[in-house]
Amino acid sequence: MNDETFMHRALLEAKKAYLKGEVPVGAIITLDGQVIARGHNRREELQDPTAHAEILVIREASERLRSWRLKGATLYVTLEPCSMCAGALVLARVARLVYGAPDPKSGAAGSIMNLVEHEALNHRLDVTSGVLQEECATLLRQFFSELRDV
Repeated sequence: MNDETFMHRALLEAKKAYLKGEVPVGAIITLDGQVIARGHNRREELQDPTAHAEILVIREASERLRSWRLKGATLYVTLEPCSMCAGALVLARVARLVYGAPDPKSGAAGSIMNLVEHEALNHRLDVTSGVLQEECATLLRQFFSELRDV
């Protein structure tokens, strides 16, 4: 499978968040070409500021593998990770990050800072950006447009 196929799966998760009234961000983690974790934003549902899609899938993958080290794993997410999520990716030793839409307000994988490739840290991720960017961005724009109209 390729990056677009896996990003489509992350988009399905983002749509679940959208239907719940959550900011529509979805994520999956793959290892050896298999999805090992999937999730979406659940901050409103859980009333937890850390319940971002990336954090939830990192937790699920770690539980499944019985290890906090997610060596060789790839995280696919529909929106560029924030600093909290980027830091978690580094700490979890995720090998690769693939994201859809950039986040010019809080993106920490190249937009306002680049935590995931920072030379001072002991782990860096390979990053691929812009996969299904328009589909990912459209879902976010639609959500926020509807929110403003309420």
